[in-house]
Amino acid sequence: MLRKWQKQCVQQVLRKYRQGKRHFLCLATPGAGKTLMAAEVAKQLLDRKNIEFVLCFSPSKIVARDFQITLEKHLRNRLDGALGSIGSSYTYQGMQSIPPEIWKLLESFNVLVIFDEIHHCSGSKEEGANVWGQTILNRINQKAAFSLALSGTPWRSDNLPIVLSEYYDGRISCDFVYGLSESIKDNVCRRPQIIAIDNDRIIYQPHEGDRKTFKCFSDLLNETTIPYQRLIETRSFNEQMLKVADKKLTEIRRAVPNAGGLVVATSVSHAQQLYSYIKNTLKKSVTVVSYRDSNATSIIQDFKNDTTVWIVSVGMISEGTNIPRLQVCCHLTRIKTELHFRQILGRIIRSNAIEKTNAYLYIPAHADLVAYATRVAEDIPDVCGVFQQIAGNGIPNDELPELHMAAYESTVTSHDQLLLGTQGNSFDSQECNEKRPATVSTLLRDYDCSLDVSGRYKKQVIAFSSPLS
Repeated sequence: MLRKWQKQCVQQVLRKYRQGKRHFLCLATPGAGKTLMAAEVAKQLLDRKNIEFVLCFSPSKIVARDFQITLEKHLRNRLDGALGSIGSSYTYQGMQSIPPEIWKLLESFNVLVIFDEIHHCSGSKEEGANVWGQTILNRINQKAAFSLALSGTPWRSDNLPIVLSEYYDGRISCDFVYGLSESIKDNVCRRPQIIAIDNDRIIYQPHEGDRKTFKCFSDLLNETTIPYQRLIETRSFNEQMLKVADKKLTEIRRAVPNAGGLVVATSVSHAQQLYSYIKNTLKKSVTVVSYRDSNATSIIQDFKNDTTVWIVSVGMISEGTNIPRLQVCCHLTRIKTELHFRQILGRIIRSNAIEKTNAYLYIPAHADLVAYATRVAEDIPDVCGVFQQIAGNGIPNDELPELHMAAYESTVTSHDQLLLGTQGNSFDSQECNEKRPATVSTLLRDYDCSLDVSGRYKKQVIAFSSPLS
């Protein structure tokens, strides 16, 4: 059964198509049910014989698979690209290997093309578009009978325009908006509680220079050159965050036995250390998934359907990943963009419509992250969504973290011991035998320091509030 917002959106999509407009952009908060809404649009167009085929593009394999399953169930037909099916579901990464006969469908038949998380594709024209945006402009635009673009975060960290989108005064124009405030009021999404973890005594001893003491993480990061990743890999800090988050998750599981927790790690070696602490010290069931796992999709699917307490992820459980039982998350990634922050938050606010509970996101008390937390009620933050024309066709690192993690680990990790206080209070760095480029020498020097986080931990609860609350 469709939710109220889904019915309203479907009506607006079909109305715009009837008016001769072929593209529709829907902004709906992560977890609201964009996939089912898109499936209903496809069904009604097929029933009315406005289209013969459906093509879908998503940012990851697991999301593409979920889209295929939902469409096949809703349309009661196969969507596997084989003879006799009514379409197929692909990833944006797989665009370059799509068989020519699939592209020919767009020239010979009426096709609905669905773009999930369209913000991954940039470019208002071929020049300056990224590779996926170029493919859409060259192969799909002006050829598809209809296109439906979906996003919970319709902006880009590089401020480039999103492909096929309209902008007025530099700001994106959405055809339909269903925000977080409305979704909470409708019991579609959980109310987020964001908790910033800080410490009141951090002793920093650089390789060369005098020892300094700081009363909070922000002062440490503002007044030294220590990398943020160095802080979030500090063993005592990680253990404190995990301990607090696990206590909350244990409390939730008393009422919701299958509730799960997500830890977003910064590297594979970091993830393994977090896994070890959860398993051996907290004594909780836990699994790890990363971009290095050839069976990552299966690992995520198994976690989705079982009762394992925690999952530690490196660049895998991202936007669109549907695991409604996730209710608690630890933000321990070095990526600090608002886009990525909201994508992580979106993993835990998806309601299962059974228990009316909150979602809990634990973050380091970094000024940027705290600022993002205070404005989650804004559908498109004022500081986001304004584009500027910049030449180039690359994909920014923060847009697809799984693509750059490996390169980062192979160049930045060092065999030099990273000491924190007298106890060696840091996660061990993974040994790297590759020759390190000169560009990371400064970063490695900044890593070579002593960091003792020995004070009292404190937390700031940033409760969600909006005019609709």
